Amino acid sequence: MKVRGERECQSCGTRWSYYETGSVACPSCGDLRSVGVDARTAHTDAAVTLDLAAHRERFGDAPDTLPRSGVDELQSDLREYCRKRGFIDGGRLLPLDGTYLAARELLEAVDCFERLRDPTDADREYLLELLAGADDGERPPADEVPTALREARGMAAVRAVEAYRGDVIDFLDELEAGANPDEPDEINGDDGAAVSAGGERPVARIGPARDAFERLRDRVTRVDALGGDVPPASADALVEAADALGEYVRTGDESTLAAADDLIDEASVDDLDSTGR
Repeated sequence: MKVRGERECQSCGTRWSYYETGSVACPSCGDLRSVGVDARTAHTDAAVTLDLAAHRERFGDAPDTLPRSGVDELQSDLREYCRKRGFIDGGRLLPLDGTYLAARELLEAVDCFERLRDPTDADREYLLELLAGADDGERPPADEVPTALREARGMAAVRAVEAYRGDVIDFLDELEAGANPDEPDEINGDDGAAVSAGGERPVARIGPARDAFERLRDRVTRVDALGGDVPPASADALVEAADALGEYVRTGDESTLAAADDLIDEASVDDLDSTGR
């Protein structure tokens, strides 16, 4: 969506940033009557944080079987966080950050764990390690993912990459719409541009980025069809490729585009099977 991020209260005159508060209510007097005082910019992210401290306390004292009520609340909080997150902030494209990835994987891992008939200590320890580090965007490395939970890593990659790809494609559409008719590789220099990118000739990145994301989408579709049951390193390569493409769109650094292509090749369709071969 496009919003006027800089707001002014019509009651007391206070100015604030919608991008920071996520609200049109005045932070000083609470009045809902505010007006935007700048141009509309693309914006999909929300001012939301992930705080799982209460859940860590609950699960840390739990026996081998997780408490049902606690699981429901944890899943609800994770879904709400992921639902509110986006990757365009005030017209700027954001990275595919670790906290979002960890929240996605924890959500998938809890579901996988609940479906296991005989979870091992390693399965439970991995789940608790995810819970311990998710707030700070920390996940265990790929080689520590238990076999029984690796589909959670794969499906988290699918969901995260698809969400990120959707925002990047929207960003590219806005970038194209804002192209300068006199210099097609540049963005209009007026204040009405809905998005902004660094480096030179940002519009020239649209075609290569779209092509690369289409290749990436093919790999993600394959992982989705396999229910995420692929080698964790392959799932991570998809995430790293998406993030590298985001860096290319933001900066125009050709080396990040090349890195993304290599990562997509690492997760080739022939490699993505549930046997890990």
